[in-house]
Amino acid sequence: MGRNDALRAARLRAGWRTIEQAAAALTRHGQQLLDDRQFNVSTRTWRRWEGARPGWPSEETAIVIHDALGRWPEDLGFTAPPGWIRPEHHEEADLKRRAFVSVTAAALMPGPTAPQHVDPALIDYFQQQLEGHYRADMFLGPHDLIGTVSAQYQLIDKLVRSAKDETRRGLLRVGAAYAALIGWLYQDAGDLDGASFWRGVTQEIAMRSRDPHLIGYSLVNQAQVRTDLGDGHAVIDLCEAALDDAGRLAPKVRVMSLQQQAHGASLIGDRRAVDQLIDRADSLLSRVDDDLPWGNACRRTPGYLEVQRATCYGRLGLGAEAVSLWSQVLDRVPETARRDRGVYLARHATAAAGAGDPDQALHIALTAAEIAVETRSARMRRELVTLHRAMRPWHDAPVGRELAEVLEPVTEGS
Repeated sequence: MGRNDALRAARLRAGWRTIEQAAAALTRHGQQLLDDRQFNVSTRTWRRWEGARPGWPSEETAIVIHDALGRWPEDLGFTAPPGWIRPEHHEEADLKRRAFVSVTAAALMPGPTAPQHVDPALIDYFQQQLEGHYRADMFLGPHDLIGTVSAQYQLIDKLVRSAKDETRRGLLRVGAAYAALIGWLYQDAGDLDGASFWRGVTQEIAMRSRDPHLIGYSLVNQAQVRTDLGDGHAVIDLCEAALDDAGRLAPKVRVMSLQQQAHGASLIGDRRAVDQLIDRADSLLSRVDDDLPWGNACRRTPGYLEVQRATCYGRLGLGAEAVSLWSQVLDRVPETARRDRGVYLARHATAAAGAGDPDQALHIALTAAEIAVETRSARMRRELVTLHRAMRPWHDAPVGRELAEVLEPVTEGS
């Protein structure tokens, strides 16, 4: 009673007589299988696995367990989370890279292709599909959408090569929006190499379309990647370039550029610039009334600019102010926006730790960790790793040890 006998039996069959031997052996096996020297399973993690509440390992760790023991975690006493699908072979550990290579081919298809008639109505068709993809991303996350969206991009690219005049320009505009979405999906999945590639594709197509709004949007997309890389000066440079001819830009593009520049300012520690930039964006928000099919997060996301301000305050170390903002923001975020809610909760918890309230941080982290396991969002996982670092002063206290246990299913193997 009170322990996971299925995993314990599998361990003993493998010849691992102690939990310490099992953790060390699985670590070695995972490092060889994944070619990743950072892969690690601690003794504490294995001990929890053999307890009454083993949780669920990360996807990579599940693959390593299967390869080492010949059985999937759900057959070893673990409880599979919603949406878990067994990979057919352990080679799926390399799925992300192989999928990137495959999807990249969509952007590098040699031309020209055989000429064909391209009906202008296809522009509206792809725009309507794009809106559906945005909605699906809120519910599914990146992994299930990358293949679908990139396949449609490949078709758009093929049609562009045959289309003429205004139809061609319209397809270039919608193609840039699709490339931007693929870039975002890679960024959300934690693959910044893939994100950078597709942001570059977006910028190229935007330039070819001669559309100033799309060109500005593509520069903001590039700035988003630089934000994740922590390069504040590059973020500011890109956003200032987007705003060089602000009078020609739709208010939506100006809002996006200003709020992203605020992130760059927070990365270099300029709190005054953060507030000024977000206040300028806020003065434009009511004027966003275009029918462009892309970049509508500022209309779709409750408290959009306060989310940005709270994120910047957290990055600046303004814990108490960030906590207050996150409390207001989360009251307005619907439960259906589960992935975004999880990211915001993780940032809220980090702000609470920065404000010197580890108990509140732990309380908030409980829900964030559940959502992270469910959605497999790399962005959320990164936020929870940041939380763990922010809780360093309490690592040896009971609240710190409890947080480590809560986060272990999310951060193990990282």
